[in-house]
Amino acid sequence: MREHGVMTASDRPSSASTQALAAGPAVGVAVSGLVLVLFLLVHLAGLVPALVNPAGFERYAALLHRQPWLPVVEAALLAALLLHPALALRRALRLARARGTAPALRRSRREGAGDGLAALAAAQAPWIGALLLAFLAVHLLQLRWHRPAAGQELAALQAVLRSPASLALYGAGSLAAGLHLFHGHEAAQRSLGLLDPANGTRIRLLGRLLALLLGGGFALLALLLRVSPA
Repeated sequence: MREHGVMTASDRPSSASTQALAAGPAVGVAVSGLVLVLFLLVHLAGLVPALVNPAGFERYAALLHRQPWLPVVEAALLAALLLHPALALRRALRLARARGTAPALRRSRREGAGDGLAALAAAQAPWIGALLLAFLAVHLLQLRWHRPAAGQELAALQAVLRSPASLALYGAGSLAAGLHLFHGHEAAQRSLGLLDPANGTRIRLLGRLLALLLGGGFALLALLLRVSPA
């Protein structure tokens, strides 16, 4: 019962009902997150040739930007990008109302290698997400909404990276993406009902390898492109 407007223990929903409240948004967060991870993998693979075959990279970029389906894909990615934090916030607010308190910091359910970092990433997810959104806004302003002419994609990217401030932002954005994925991949599999004791270790390892690949890959690529000849 409520006494003087205060939620008592009997008013608080059970753990099962609390999880049910968050289930819908959690699935949306998981699906949108996995869509964005797939895009990052494709994006990283598309950027690697800029280091080893600049002419081939320019041909690839020019061909990609001529595709009639590209605006549709970009609109879908933008929808996923906006839905991901919006649904995560909705889930957190639902859980907060159900518990009658502010959202609690999420902590690792295990004690093992990397679990402390995963717990830190989960606890700092709002700040990491804000950094990622700020990076993406700057990145799109620099290289998408003022798209370089055909044959000038690499030169435009290198010009951006030669600014120390931009290089620092690209590095921070890359590491933030990796840190977010370090815990987010496992959380997504749990939300989708795919995580169980039999496959938990494999899913956890895959997620952390993906985090290292994407976070480290984008950060290293930015550094190498900065020092590569124009």
